[in-house]
Amino acid sequence: MSSLGLIDKQKLERELGMSSGYVLNFSNRTFDEFFREIVGVSIFDSFYDQASGSKAHRTRAFWRLATDVQVLKFLNGLLEGWEIYADQSIPGAAEKHLKQIIRKLEGAGESGVRSSEEETKVQIDQNLSQRLLSQLIELSELTPQSRGFAFERFLKTLFDAYGLSARSSFRTVGEQIDGSFVLNNETYLLEAKWQNAPTGAGDLHTFEGKIGQKALWSRGLFLSNSGFSSDGLQAFGKGKRIVCMDGLDLYEMLNRRLSVTDILEAKVRRAAETGRPFIPLRELFI
Repeated sequence: MSSLGLIDKQKLERELGMSSGYVLNFSNRTFDEFFREIVGVSIFDSFYDQASGSKAHRTRAFWRLATDVQVLKFLNGLLEGWEIYADQSIPGAAEKHLKQIIRKLEGAGESGVRSSEEETKVQIDQNLSQRLLSQLIELSELTPQSRGFAFERFLKTLFDAYGLSARSSFRTVGEQIDGSFVLNNETYLLEAKWQNAPTGAGDLHTFEGKIGQKALWSRGLFLSNSGFSSDGLQAFGKGKRIVCMDGLDLYEMLNRRLSVTDILEAKVRRAAETGRPFIPLRELFI
């Protein structure tokens, strides 16, 4: 929880124009992008839904639930980009007030507030882990078409259980993205496949192409339940912005109650060290 109780929230809300139900001149799209890319949370998740679900109410819910680290990112982002988000220069009084809040929160941090790197990683209990494992097994009984959508929903539930601010599948111009999540303040796009044959180079290259059209800091997770062909991985090459998981990774993770955060961090690190996009969980966690 943040230390915002130390400040005049009503004054801050007036400066952000929240009395009208809006926040500065944010559209829904730019509001979502700001929180994802600057703060590292998915503000349109039900986690932040409060009363009407307006941007103002979501911002108030964020203040109530966020850590000081997250609030500092939010306020610093506003301070740096005010002209973009408000279509005008920041008033002197608002700039002074924001800087006062930031100094207060930074002072609270020096008094013992944990940094984001020190925050305890989310672990799920055995009952939830077993329920998720059962749901994963049950997916194999569905028809191929319904299974694909169910697999995407399952993955959103899984990532949300670990506090990764997952987003369901969405469309951009000319393409489908199976979802996204936030890990260590980095946004990952998701490609999820459940098919009979192992995934080959073509699908990997297509997903890499989608990542290449997004922001430079975007990364990707390709999750193929049937795994990846060795020829496909070799043809795909090294040094990409995606990491891969297969169905056995998922099964072992839930069966052994390993943290998806730990697994993804280990995969990202090993990919950085070796250039290989797919390192099986069984090699990372013996």
